[in-house]
Amino acid sequence: MARVAFYAPMKSPQSPVPSGDREMARNLMHAIGAQGDRVDLVSELRIYDKIGDSTIQDRLRTAAEAEATRLVAEMPGDTDLWVTYHNYYKAPDLLGPKVAHARGIPYVQLESTRATSRLTGPWSGFAQSAHDACDAAQVIFYHTANDLITLKRERYGNQTLSELPPFLPISELPGASSCNGPMLAVGMMRHGDKFASYEILADTLEHLSGDWQLNIAGDGPALAEVETLVAPFDDRVQFLGQLDRTALQKVYETASMLVWPGVNEAYGMIYLEAQASGLPVVAQDRPGVRDVLMSADHPAIETGAKGLAKRIQTLLADPALRQSEGAKARAYVAQRHLIPSATERFWATVRPLLEKHS
Repeated sequence: MARVAFYAPMKSPQSPVPSGDREMARNLMHAIGAQGDRVDLVSELRIYDKIGDSTIQDRLRTAAEAEATRLVAEMPGDTDLWVTYHNYYKAPDLLGPKVAHARGIPYVQLESTRATSRLTGPWSGFAQSAHDACDAAQVIFYHTANDLITLKRERYGNQTLSELPPFLPISELPGASSCNGPMLAVGMMRHGDKFASYEILADTLEHLSGDWQLNIAGDGPALAEVETLVAPFDDRVQFLGQLDRTALQKVYETASMLVWPGVNEAYGMIYLEAQASGLPVVAQDRPGVRDVLMSADHPAIETGAKGLAKRIQTLLADPALRQSEGAKARAYVAQRHLIPSATERFWATVRPLLEKHS
């Protein structure tokens, strides 16, 4: 069994502030250790510059130098591998390459991005550091085909680029939905991309006919604006508020389908959760989103709200089709997007790398 040093520069898995990054980091640690290998969170130093401030970057570099020195001296001697999650231009890995090199152990990255356009401008220094960290990695695991584009274009030497699809932190599927209840939308209510999805959703509802109902799970600073968007539909739309995972799972058990356009979603864990519960998904065919959706008749972005409405109308009219699509979605998630699959994919690539360095 191997001993793995794990680090997430943008946000520690132990951060008290909930976020998708924190959740994914925790899930990755779980997956990497699922076969009995030891995973140590070796540092909680946050390297993150949200605004592009050279003073902040200089301060963080100084802190990173001290932390790297500490880790080289104090990290357990039997550490076999360094793994960094989410190295990018606002949160470059300033520890892993130095510590791994000093210790003579392999260095691996998960969900890293290269942004050559940021090599000039307020993040230029951090962008270069993120780029250099990518170059130092023997293996980079990518989550989506969109991420692979720049990673492949800028690949360093004989570096391995390996797919690690997004996954749910479970080993077995939950119960299957009846697919007979209201439609469901799930999304944080904040301005920007999430609100853009809500705008498309409201436009879509305008094009629906017949008897339909929609539940919306989520909350946030744009709640009032979202309520205004769907006000014309009166009690056909119900707000469920922010739900924890257990409560949301109960909603999945009866929803007829998940409807969420997916504007600029990196991939969207709700799509995996819904499909795992046997829900057909109505989403636009977008980069990132398509990497976590079972192949189906997903409307093109250019078809807009009318394209989504047409797909919804087809599913509303055919309960048997909803059940069939949901069953296929469950099988798809079981085969590709649960922890056992992630664990196997990770170690199939990394164990040979460790053998070469042993």
